[in-house]
Amino acid sequence: MHIWVDADACPKVVKEILYRAAERVQLPLSLVANQTLVVPPSRYIKSIRVEGGFDVADKYIEAQVQPGDLVITADIPLAAEVLAKGAIALNPRGERYSENTIRQKLTLRDFMDEMRGSGVMSGGPPPLNQADRRRFANELDKILASIT
Repeated sequence: MHIWVDADACPKVVKEILYRAAERVQLPLSLVANQTLVVPPSRYIKSIRVEGGFDVADKYIEAQVQPGDLVITADIPLAAEVLAKGAIALNPRGERYSENTIRQKLTLRDFMDEMRGSGVMSGGPPPLNQADRRRFANELDKILASIT
């Protein structure tokens, strides 16, 4: 298993949880972003900088991901693509995407895009809180335990 992170918008606290997990279970962790990221020195952790532009990091992850890999992303279309390739997708709030829920999430995302496009403003998600962090760490542990 390889852990891929859509790192441009991934919260720092989630990255720190992932750093510790990669070291603990000795799995490769790649953070993909269109900016330079500083990561701890480790033979398991690396930062991959891609060109700037819309969905460039997502496309890189889509091209690299293999069945059984884990992708951390809040991007619903990326989650749908990696699920279709047989990978696992988890968002930074600890929600594991599934084949059963991804269509509904895509539909809701498209609806919200249309609403924003028509001038109806909607706020983004609330800030990550302690319960979200705990949920993420717990779900990550479940996924990692299932492969070891």
